Amino acid sequence: MDVIKSLNWRYAVKKFNPDQKLSAAKLEVLTEAFNLTATSYGLQPLRLVVVSDKNMQQQLVGASMNQTQVRDASHVLVICVEKEVRAPYVESYFDRVREVRDTPETILKPFRETLKKQFDTQKAEKTRQWAVNQAYLALGNLLTVCALEEIDACPMEGFVPEKYDELLKLDEMGITSTLVLPVGYRAADDMFADFEKVRRSTEDTIIKL
Repeated sequence: MDVIKSLNWRYAVKKFNPDQKLSAAKLEVLTEAFNLTATSYGLQPLRLVVVSDKNMQQQLVGASMNQTQVRDASHVLVICVEKEVRAPYVESYFDRVREVRDTPETILKPFRETLKKQFDTQKAEKTRQWAVNQAYLALGNLLTVCALEEIDACPMEGFVPEKYDELLKLDEMGITSTLVLPVGYRAADDMFADFEKVRRSTEDTIIKL
């Protein structure tokens, strides 16, 4: 399918087929796409928790406003942000740049020192909001990839992050849940699959200067 056709095909699934699972190859496409998502400064203040344990998925329903998509999906992708992004985190990123690109220290040092100072001095809430913004970039990327791969998905903000963090033991990993994306395949009787998309016209949303 071409991109526009794929985007018209996708919708926020309300009912998954619990018996149809993503293949390992399809799941790998999603995890690689997540890892390749563009992020501010390239710092990737994100991690992706992939839940496929059915008992855990059932437990997550109560923390998801009783939305059964998290129970019936093939997998539940939980986009998380790092709790702390400070100088050591920035330093580790630049270590990776040196390793991969063999970039000279004379080039790296000014940018590295600027970012270390920025993240060490700005308020924690500002850093957290910055990280959350990156999570939305990842979500958008995953939704497009899902459409192209004919994987159904349902992006969710309606959940209790504190409960997710507790159930998935995210505190132990230094991360916190930010967005939830159940993925799998739509049920044959999900009536929402046949609904026409409701969008403003491009004349109203696109401004050409």
